[in-house]
Amino acid sequence: MWFTGLSGSGKTTICRNVRETLLKRHVQVELLDGDAVRQHLTKDLGFSRQDRLSNIERVAFVADLLSKHGVITLASFITPYRELQEYARRHITSFREVYVQCPLKKCIERDVKGLYKKALNGEIQRFTGISDPYEPPLNPDLILRTDRESIAESAHKVVRYLEIHDFIPKG
Repeated sequence: MWFTGLSGSGKTTICRNVRETLLKRHVQVELLDGDAVRQHLTKDLGFSRQDRLSNIERVAFVADLLSKHGVITLASFITPYRELQEYARRHITSFREVYVQCPLKKCIERDVKGLYKKALNGEIQRFTGISDPYEPPLNPDLILRTDRESIAESAHKVVRYLEIHDFIPKG
């Protein structure tokens, strides 16, 4: 399950909630979070278009490896360009795209990490949604509207999707 959306849209929070639910059901699950991956696996990369592609290439490799071994993988990455979204789709077995849709204004209001404030002040260059584009996916498998639904409701939709499509047993 590849979660894409703006910073602050709720991707990682939803993934954590889904992960907790699946662990309680004894389902093999792994969370690949953009921040954690950038601190370890891709710490040598910046935020240029090419570096973003390299980041997604590495994560897609790991996600595909996990998927091939029966692990439900929750990948939480902004994935701002459609070419990156399509790369992940082409290279991950059983890829499913979840668009965590939230208006930019709401993400700015949340700004948990203070990144939007820095980007708006010019302290961060090439920040998605401010000085760099975000291209919403064209045909996501699931859309979560985090400005209209709670984290629990969004997480429930993901778990229900996994059940309906036989990725996990019905709970």
